[in-house]
Amino acid sequence: MSLSERFDEALRVAHDLHRRQRRKGDDTPYIAHLLGVASLALEAGATEDEAIAALLHDAVEDQGGSRALDAIRDRFGPAVAAIVADCSEWDGDGERPAWRDRKERHIRHIAVAPPSVLLVTAADKLHNARTLVADYRRLGEALWPRFNGGRDGTLWYYRAIAAALAGAGAPKALVDQLRRVVAELDSLAADGDRQ
Repeated sequence: MSLSERFDEALRVAHDLHRRQRRKGDDTPYIAHLLGVASLALEAGATEDEAIAALLHDAVEDQGGSRALDAIRDRFGPAVAAIVADCSEWDGDGERPAWRDRKERHIRHIAVAPPSVLLVTAADKLHNARTLVADYRRLGEALWPRFNGGRDGTLWYYRAIAAALAGAGAPKALVDQLRRVVAELDSLAADGDRQ
């Protein structure tokens, strides 16, 4: 499969939307995450619509709510917009729900999500989990205050989302990698407890 100019446009849109955003706790441009998720999705066999949704998966939550989703629908079509909406933990409008409520709702949604959403979500969580492991190796326990769920909540969430993705039939290669990375993160955290 080759990617068309639609993908190029989505990359420009993603960069414009997230231009000033950085990853939690460091100065890495947020586009690095979006590119990582798109890369993982493509390596797992994503269609162009799925790859575009991977680039735009955080636009609703982070960059404009329903207005961003409407713009995505107008530019990239209803299929891409549906994937982005289903990958979002909240609609981006109004007050953000409490962290635990948002995560639990998202986990329940994954159980019934369509395959495209499972693919993009698995790529997203795998990229995030890999970043967590790298950051933990660099920061140790100082990593956890960056996250609303703290140490215990973050570890719970990654275990739960990995199980939900596996149970829902997300791409096995991504789920297997995610489970290995989450197990590594658990092991690192347990080692931190013993020190």
